[in-house]
Amino acid sequence: MSNLRARVLKGRLVMDEPTTLPEGTVVDLVADDGGDDLDDVERAALHAAIERGLDAARSGRVRPADDVLAELRSEG
Repeated sequence: MSNLRARVLKGRLVMDEPTTLPEGTVVDLVADDGGDDLDDVERAALHAAIERGLDAARSGRVRPADDVLAELRSEG
């Protein structure tokens, strides 16, 4: 199923487009936070950091999360 978009109008959620959902269908809604405030340079740096982490995991350069958390707690 594709995403549905609605807006608030006078305290009611209003669909901007018709839907083919059957009458009485219950739909869970989640507020769209509008994304983040990253500029292009920050977003590129984030994606590069994620890729470095994925490469490290693929090559086995990982540590158990419990060890990392214990280290962070001992530094605080």
